[in-house]
Amino acid sequence: MLEIKHLKTLDALAKHGNLVKTADALFMTQSALSHQIKQLEDSVELKLFERKSQPLQFTPAGKLLLQLAQQVLPQIHHTENQLKRLASGEQGRLKIGVECHTCFEWLLPLLRPYQAQWPNVDVDIAGRLSNLALPSLLKHELDLVITSDPLESDELKFEPLFSYEIQLVLPPNHPLNTATHNQAWLQPQDLQNETLICYPVSEDKLDIFRQFLTPHNLRPKATEHTDMTLMMLHRVESGRGVCALPKWLLDTQDDFKHLPRKRLGQHGLWSTLYAATQTKQSPYIQDFIDRIKQTMGH
Repeated sequence: MLEIKHLKTLDALAKHGNLVKTADALFMTQSALSHQIKQLEDSVELKLFERKSQPLQFTPAGKLLLQLAQQVLPQIHHTENQLKRLASGEQGRLKIGVECHTCFEWLLPLLRPYQAQWPNVDVDIAGRLSNLALPSLLKHELDLVITSDPLESDELKFEPLFSYEIQLVLPPNHPLNTATHNQAWLQPQDLQNETLICYPVSEDKLDIFRQFLTPHNLRPKATEHTDMTLMMLHRVESGRGVCALPKWLLDTQDDFKHLPRKRLGQHGLWSTLYAATQTKQSPYIQDFIDRIKQTMGH
């Protein structure tokens, strides 16, 4: 019985006050407008306004429908705009899964300028998901995953973000940093008598194990775990052990710049982070990926 065009007509009548101006505003002839109103009145079996009044005076039935129009039309307009933004890639959801502990150090500062550029994108960051992130991406529960473990997949795309060196941090006056140990870089066997302080994740997710120690069937004397980077560095400073962290992160820790560092291997221990997404993605997701590259890839 009621159509959106009827609500638009009643709203326009209330705004313009007479049939002539309303017909012009709706790009209709006056006779077509009158015919539409007559059809609506016949369908509800009620008069909607007094035709001889200036400006038009709505009847109680007309006021009821006008109230509906004023409630519904803004919602329709808002939804139409949302659909347009979705179609053009300007609106949507960006739920990010993070597999690395240190990613939060550079990820969070990117959010404010990104949201200023994409105010209609709902951004959220999931916690440290370990092995659950990529399966969640496949199930569309996440939209972007930051990972160092690219997979062969027809359903996912892995885009390199940036590479970084991992260095070993030593306590002050540690034997591996004394004049008697004059080598500029460390070998895997140098860590056999050390306590390695690391994040509480499986060893196959830690580059110092999978790239440096495990290929040589070596392990540190002991391991300790902590979730917090600052606590890890504090333990090293206190002589509790050594730790391996990204060079870019260590360069930002002014309170711990006095701690000596060593390269791991002659050419250094390097890792690469990737952005994992569905093969088809929205422009706002690609823009976030590009921002990471511009910020961290310099």
